[in-house]
Amino acid sequence: MLSTPLRFVLALFALTLSAALATASSTARAEPEDIQAAARGVVRVVIIDSDGTEVFPLSHGTGFAVSPTRIVTNAHVVREAAMDDELRIGIVPSDGDDASYARIIRTMPGKDLALLEITGDLRLPALSIAGVRERDGAEVVSVGYPMNVDRAQGLEIGDIFQPQPTVNSRGFISGQRPSRQFDSILHTAPIARGNSGGPLLDQCGRVLGVNSFGAESGGSDAEFFFAVSNRELLPFLRDNGVTPRVNSQPCRSIADLDAAERARLDAEQAQSQAQLAARSAATREQRDQARREAEMKIRESRENQMALAMIALLIGAGAAFALWQGWGREDGEKQRMIAGSIMGIALIAALALWFTRPGLDAVDRETAAILAKNEGSDSPQPLDLVANGGVMVCSLETERSRYTGTPTETVEFSWAETGCVNGRTQYGYNAGEWSRVFVPNSDQAVSLNRFDPAGRTYRTDRYLLTASAMAEARKARSAYSAPKCGSENAAGRLGELQGAVTSVLPDRPNERLVYSCQPKE
Repeated sequence: MLSTPLRFVLALFALTLSAALATASSTARAEPEDIQAAARGVVRVVIIDSDGTEVFPLSHGTGFAVSPTRIVTNAHVVREAAMDDELRIGIVPSDGDDASYARIIRTMPGKDLALLEITGDLRLPALSIAGVRERDGAEVVSVGYPMNVDRAQGLEIGDIFQPQPTVNSRGFISGQRPSRQFDSILHTAPIARGNSGGPLLDQCGRVLGVNSFGAESGGSDAEFFFAVSNRELLPFLRDNGVTPRVNSQPCRSIADLDAAERARLDAEQAQSQAQLAARSAATREQRDQARREAEMKIRESRENQMALAMIALLIGAGAAFALWQGWGREDGEKQRMIAGSIMGIALIAALALWFTRPGLDAVDRETAAILAKNEGSDSPQPLDLVANGGVMVCSLETERSRYTGTPTETVEFSWAETGCVNGRTQYGYNAGEWSRVFVPNSDQAVSLNRFDPAGRTYRTDRYLLTASAMAEARKARSAYSAPKCGSENAAGRLGELQGAVTSVLPDRPNERLVYSCQPKE
């Protein structure tokens, strides 16, 4: 740990502390789950010597993974090992028993950065790098292995070979400025000897910089600390063949997403109710219009039949008059037959027209017929999105998602009504929800995938677990075999079996990816 003159610190204090205090009360605190997830990739970097019979540590610092086998730390942490080929570099993770050795890939003393590569079997979850700079006054967290905490816990120097929990200290960004010829972040998240090389994290557990050194005021006013910023770290990594996980998304918590999702569902429900009310009003208007049309049509039909019945009666009356005229005449027999026939037909027709005229109940039937005709021509036909195991293409909705890495933008799969994905992976069905839990053997993350065929939504919740928590999840998963597609009650049985894994997961995931799905054209 290097010090700077007290006057410099006090000047910085006067310029920045008031701003930090002004924003501290309104700044949301980092979620413990995010910091814990990032700490999985934070390691103790130990410089090791040997006297020929046994090995012993000379010093230690902190580092963090930027790939499964690459670790970033400070150049001054590994300075001794870089100058002496007899010294070795040990890497001790925060939990588990997979300590390993590492070699130096490159050091850059002018930027106080070093890149190491693990030479053993140890593999680490890489931390994500923040793609945007935090504002002054934002809350930050320093993660590492300070020696003063080791001493307070009564740990001996040899104990640094054993896995120990990382120590997290909170503070605020006080400024970002060039210092010692490199771009740095001035902050108030305490670091001590042993913290050097550890990450400075934002509230979502993304790396803002590499903690390097501090400036103390002798305990009179305040303490300030410096981290090498990502403006130096990212080019350093890329120049040395590392493609870092960079994330530039706004920092939102799962609680924020849940609140936004509830608000979205409430808005959709309100919109649906408004649309339902509008459809009800439109339906009433359509029914009233159809009834008016029906009444007009029935009234016209009644009047026409009544007029025809009157005409038939008149014709019958005329035939009756002709029959009367021909009655008693010797030559009138033919006239009487014709007149009688016409009179009978006319009377029957008049009676038929009168009694078959539409009644008032015909208005209801005609109204229903008009409505059915209109609905048949105007109503859209429903679209079955998953019929016959159709292929779905799902696109990431960034506003509904939270992630620290670089997610897949689109997901494509086939879905069958039985919950069989791509013809081989069975999803479980429980409490009205389709889901599948994936517990990998290598990655330290459990994924819970859900698909809602009705809502056309595919969602992945990722739980970034420690080695011990991951071991517990793997043990729970190994206790059952997932039913195969097509087996009897496969969805229901898997829905129950998966509870063994979900019961050991944290209450909230670290990442959530939400996709909106459509049938593939």
